[in-house]
Amino acid sequence: MADDLDPGDDLDLTTLDDQELTAQMHDDLYDGLAAEIRAATFILLGRGWSAERVLNEALVEGMRIVGVDFRDGILFVPEVLLAANSMKAGMEILRPLLAETGAEPVGKIVIGTVKGDIHDIGKNLVCMMLEGAGFEVIDLGINTSADEFLAALDEHKPDILGMSALLTTTMPYMKVVIDTLKAKGLRDDYIVLVGGAPLNEEFGMAVGADAYCRDAAIAAETAKALVQARRAA
Repeated sequence: MADDLDPGDDLDLTTLDDQELTAQMHDDLYDGLAAEIRAATFILLGRGWSAERVLNEALVEGMRIVGVDFRDGILFVPEVLLAANSMKAGMEILRPLLAETGAEPVGKIVIGTVKGDIHDIGKNLVCMMLEGAGFEVIDLGINTSADEFLAALDEHKPDILGMSALLTTTMPYMKVVIDTLKAKGLRDDYIVLVGGAPLNEEFGMAVGADAYCRDAAIAAETAKALVQARRAA
């Protein structure tokens, strides 16, 4: 990404006006510079910005740019992980402030890798991109059973259930979870997203998911669109 300000190593962030500083934060997120994101977050808060405004205009917008370039093949997984790590540095400062103000997240998602599968790099990337898009993410980790998914849905009352699988042998377990939801009359309460390397659109439809997401950037875009559509309905 071309750096509009081309600051060199000795840029003093405090000398930038608000617009320049948010643009610099987008660049620093893109480049995975966590320390700079922390510093800039404190500067904007010190200038009277609300935590919600810093989140949306600086961090979420910066991660949106990262997500677009990841989707288009300009950025790759290691670079996105660095960007997400920088986002996390800003979120650590903002999260308690957002909780105090009662700011609503874009949506809430319960997500996990399904039973029998211990792969989590893709899922972790999805979690980071979702958090970067303003979601509250409850990550159940790997090897998650239908009962564990259901217990988390009951506890957290999310908008979305997300399931990941990397093995062709564990893919069918997604249908087990969805069928369990149907049997309990809960399927329509949640948007269900599925993803993972061996999956495709056809499989997502066959198991009864609302959408298949081929990568983390698309997962974040799809989650946002489906939550907004459901709330507008």
